Amino acid sequence: MTDDAHSTIDRGTWVAWFGAVVMVAGFVGGGIVYVANSRVVDPAPLVAVIAPAATTMVVAPLEVGAAGERTVDPYVGYGTWVDVFDYDPAYGAPSVSVADLADMAELGVRTVYLQAARLDERTPDGLVDPWLLTDFLLAAHARDLDVVAWYLPRFGDDDADLDRLRAIAEFEVLGHRFDGVAVDIEWIGDGIDDETRTTRLLSLSDGIRAAVGADPLGAIVPPPVQMEVINESFWPGFPWRELGDRYDVWLPMSYWSFRSDSSGYGDGYAYHVESVRRLRNNVGDPDALVHGIGGIGGLDGVDDPDEAPEPLASLEEIERFVVALDDSDSIGGSIYDWDTLEPAVRRRLAALFAPS
Repeated sequence: MTDDAHSTIDRGTWVAWFGAVVMVAGFVGGGIVYVANSRVVDPAPLVAVIAPAATTMVVAPLEVGAAGERTVDPYVGYGTWVDVFDYDPAYGAPSVSVADLADMAELGVRTVYLQAARLDERTPDGLVDPWLLTDFLLAAHARDLDVVAWYLPRFGDDDADLDRLRAIAEFEVLGHRFDGVAVDIEWIGDGIDDETRTTRLLSLSDGIRAAVGADPLGAIVPPPVQMEVINESFWPGFPWRELGDRYDVWLPMSYWSFRSDSSGYGDGYAYHVESVRRLRNNVGDPDALVHGIGGIGGLDGVDDPDEAPEPLASLEEIERFVVALDDSDSIGGSIYDWDTLEPAVRRRLAALFAPS
């Protein structure tokens, strides 16, 4: 929706979609108002008016209706993942666009997990380009897809992480908000020691909890098997029990394609089931809500690339992962990520997650 090449749906398209509900009287010959009322765009709401029959552009404030209450429902069932490297031109040529949402919806995806913010020089204002986020959010909702926005904090000694999470929670366009907010808890870089990182994680969690109130929060976490069996030095003293009171849904990253067969965890079933058992024990809640993330990606065994950029999961392993979701009483599941799923795997996932 910007003027450059990365806009997949231009303003005219959105005008056509929302013209039926967003009208302003007094246009010469009639006109349509598009409003993005977001704290990301400061200080005033974006108001773009296109009036084909008018001789002048009309700019007027428009109050956006109250957004709906957030629930845990977006974490239930089949989801898929899109990160900034897939869809934001600031990070390279996009391989996923708004047009992909139609395929996702057709193949039974219920929720898109969208990286909406990042802490680096390519996203200087914190959030990804608001017009791009608007494209994805409104197009997803038009197709009855939920959008859970996520962010990877780096646990610095300032408010940068909290500012980005608050911006995600407060982003609103025409009354549409992200259906969920999730924190990707895995950064161990920048020379921050484990104890300091843990302290900052808990403080950040308290801050975003205060910002969202009773809204559910998702915790995207390394699988306990990774931290307790495979690599105990990854994050010693990870505060599972303390986080248990701060988050509502757990999303362990059970990326078995990185594990060896000899470890016993290079399998779509074992890695997830054991991680869920350990996670619930660690947080002290045998009924903790879990949405499992598997992967990475998925190969269908036909014309697979000779050298994939990263180890990708096989279709058979993915089928076992879906069984693991059921056997572990997970409320939903997804494969990271949409871009690395071959078409036949996408179709198979649609069948596996289809209501029986």
